[in-house]
Amino acid sequence: MTQPTDNGRPRLLDLFCCAGGAAMGYHRAGFDVTGVDIVARPAYPFTFHQGDALEFLADLIATGEIRQYAAVHTSPPCQHGCALTVGTNRAMGWGRTHVQLIPTLRELLDATGLPYVIEQPNGRAPVRKDLNLCGEMFGLGVLRHRTFELGGWTTAQPVHRPHRGRVRGWRHGQYFDGPYVAAYGSGGGKATVPEMQHAMGITWTDVREELTEAIPPAYTQHIGTAALAHLATGAVAA
Repeated sequence: MTQPTDNGRPRLLDLFCCAGGAAMGYHRAGFDVTGVDIVARPAYPFTFHQGDALEFLADLIATGEIRQYAAVHTSPPCQHGCALTVGTNRAMGWGRTHVQLIPTLRELLDATGLPYVIEQPNGRAPVRKDLNLCGEMFGLGVLRHRTFELGGWTTAQPVHRPHRGRVRGWRHGQYFDGPYVAAYGSGGGKATVPEMQHAMGITWTDVREELTEAIPPAYTQHIGTAALAHLATGAVAA
């Protein structure tokens, strides 16, 4: 049986955590969050372990330590199936060969018996599109569409609101203004670090690479609130 922390919050394991965009949303929803990433993340705002996320999860399962957690969120590397490495970009010879971790990850997550989330950008990653979120749903200054596979539980899909305009920046030699900033890459009118921080609601890191990979905490606050409602029913993950 999952045990809450001393403050009464259920524990959530945040794998491939980067700087904690997802973690902050779950914390605001009511979870006590522990993050794992293979790279040191000194700005991560909660308990952090540096290491291989798949190995860390496998060890938790083998030792039974996984039972201290109520749910698991994962944001595995997306390069294998994202728009930057498929289609035209691949045909042009851009990008590298990337290992797809999701099938192995899903096997481990299923073995936990816990409700879980696999987050990915829109693209060809092998995840179910159980939930799709966009910054406009939360009044943010980024669009940042993301797909979420929900394992062992479900929640309703919010209405995808019409976008208010374009993403600001240069496209094919033409500059477009708009209400959203491009929180990825650099050059070409991409957002500055302060602009990304403001647009996504992430203030605890100023590392550009971490911001470009992050998801806005508003997304996981929404998911975390729904997950807590699911856990309150006493339902067991299938």
